[in-house]
Amino acid sequence: MIFRQLFERESSTYTYLVACEKTHHAVLIDTVKSEVNLYLQLLEELSLKLVFVLDTHTHADHITGAGALRDAAGAISLLGKEANSNCVSQTICHNQIIHIGKIDLKALYTPGHTDDSYSFVIEEEQQPYLFFGDTLLIRGTGRTDFQNGNAAEQYDSLFRHLLKLPDNTLVYPGHDYKGWTVSTIAEEKEHNPRLQVRDLASYVELMNNLKLPNPKMMDIAVPANLACGKNESSTKL
Repeated sequence: MIFRQLFERESSTYTYLVACEKTHHAVLIDTVKSEVNLYLQLLEELSLKLVFVLDTHTHADHITGAGALRDAAGAISLLGKEANSNCVSQTICHNQIIHIGKIDLKALYTPGHTDDSYSFVIEEEQQPYLFFGDTLLIRGTGRTDFQNGNAAEQYDSLFRHLLKLPDNTLVYPGHDYKGWTVSTIAEEKEHNPRLQVRDLASYVELMNNLKLPNPKMMDIAVPANLACGKNESSTKL
């Protein structure tokens, strides 16, 4: 498996490139529109064919590069069916398998941060990899106070799905603001303060009292991302 973790500084967004070494088919997860030329350069340098552009959810803090990459590389853009986006090439659903050459990427519906949040699991040579957008963060969890977020649903996504994965699963966040790049399920179970709650009620109380400001790009990014990053507002950025 070919793997790269890419970082966009303005929104502290991680984008992930995963590709099959045998077929050179590739997927990009959670792209940023301003970085599209860099993605295309990397794909060319590694002799990869971009087959899918995948977003874990409708982002509120940056504009996706999905539409631009679809046009430039002929890729298929993917987003959860719960997003109700009319622009994506295909929607995805819970437990769906996406084939990237010989690599199988499994979609898990993990709402809570937003109502269209998905996580994605790959197992390669008995090593699981988890890409979870903002559902889980390294030593944190994604906020649940906008875009139909729901703390109770996030608790269920975390404790019924993600934390049931093998302890050695490598976990890759959609964002990080402290310089963390990777963790494991075992590390997060032991050291993530938001996962030490007693029960559902405690988690809901915790999340409902964060009192965080809205992302500064929210009013622009959400409608732009429902249009695959290609509406009028996004082109002016």
